[in-house]
Amino acid sequence: MVVTAVVADRLVGAFGLGVAAEVFGYDRRAMGLPLFDFALAAVEPGAVRTDTGIALVVDHGLERIAVSDIVLMTSWEDVDRPCPDSLLDALRAAHARGAQLVSHCSGAFVLARAGLLDGQRATTHWRMAGELAARYPQVQVDPAVLYVDSGQVITGAGTASGIDAMLHLVRREWGATAANALAREMVVPPHRDGGQAQFIDTPVARCEDDLLGAVLDWARAHLAEEISVELLARRALMSPRSFARRFTATTGTTPHAWLLGQRLAAAEALLEDSGAPVEEIARLVGFGTAAGLRDQFARRRGVSPRAYRQTFRAGAGRTGAEVVSVPSARPAPVQLDRDRPGAGRVRSDEAGVEAGLDQPA
Repeated sequence: MVVTAVVADRLVGAFGLGVAAEVFGYDRRAMGLPLFDFALAAVEPGAVRTDTGIALVVDHGLERIAVSDIVLMTSWEDVDRPCPDSLLDALRAAHARGAQLVSHCSGAFVLARAGLLDGQRATTHWRMAGELAARYPQVQVDPAVLYVDSGQVITGAGTASGIDAMLHLVRREWGATAANALAREMVVPPHRDGGQAQFIDTPVARCEDDLLGAVLDWARAHLAEEISVELLARRALMSPRSFARRFTATTGTTPHAWLLGQRLAAAEALLEDSGAPVEEIARLVGFGTAAGLRDQFARRRGVSPRAYRQTFRAGAGRTGAEVVSVPSARPAPVQLDRDRPGAGRVRSDEAGVEAGLDQPA
C-alpha cells in the first residue's frame, strides 16, 4: 500500500510529519498492518525545511500522488501563501480515483482550496477554525473535535490530534486490535474521549464597564449561590430587560451563557488543583448536584469531570479532605473568532446553552 505525505518548504510541521512516519514508516506487519510504501512528495523535489527549520530531502514530486492509496496533507502553516495549481489538481485527481485523503492541522486549508471539503464537516486547529469558516463558507467547520471522518476525507485538528486521526484510520481500516497494538507501541492511549475544547484557553477581555464589571466580580465570588438575572440587575441598579441588553452589548454573550462559562471554568480549576469530590465541586460552583455538573461538562467540554481531572490534575498526591475555594479570576470560554465574517458558520453549542440550563441565570 502506497502512502504519501505531501510537504511544503517552511510550512510542514515537524511533529505532524513525525506522527505520519511513525504510523506508516515502519514494518508493522506483526501488528496486523500491511507493509506500507511510505515516502514524501513535494511540488519541487529536493531540499525542504520544516516550519522549525529542520532539513528534509524529498525524492518525489507530485507524480507520487497519482499512485498513492493514502495521501497525507501535512500542515500549511502560512495559510496566505498561494497553493500551486499543480498540487490542487493532483489532490483532486487522487480524490476522484478513490484515494484516502487525510489532512493535519492547517492542511485542511489546502483540501478546502481544492474544493474537497465542500458540503462536508471538517476540522482544523481551533485557532484557525474561524479563518477556515470565513474563507470557505461551503465547509461545515467544527472546532470542537479532534478529527472528522467524512469517509474518503479525514481532517485532523492541531499537533497531537494527528495521532488520534491516524489511529482512527488504522482502527477503521485494519481493526481495533491493530490500532491498540500500534497505540501501545507509540505509548499513547488508543482513543481519547472528547474534543479540542478540553485544551483551549480562551480568556474573555476584562469588562470596561465599571458598574457592570463590579457586578460580574460579585457574581464570580458567589457562584455557589442562586444567581438570577433579576438579582444581577438589582445590583446593577437596572431593570432586568435593560441589564440583559447592556450585558450582551458589553460582553458579547447572555447572562445565562456567561454564568455557565464562569461555573465551568471554576469547576475546571477545582478539578485540576484540588482533591474535592465532584459532588462538593458541583455545590461550590453553583451546579447544585454532581449530575448537573456532569451534564454541563459533557455538553460543553466533551468529557466527564473525572476524565478532565485525570488529564489535567496538577498534583496526584492530594486528598479529598483538603480545603478548597472557588477561583474568582479564571477566564471563561468564549466562541472562537466571534467577530470574523463567516464565523457564525463554525459549529457551536452556544445556541443550546440557555435551553439546557437548569440553574437560575
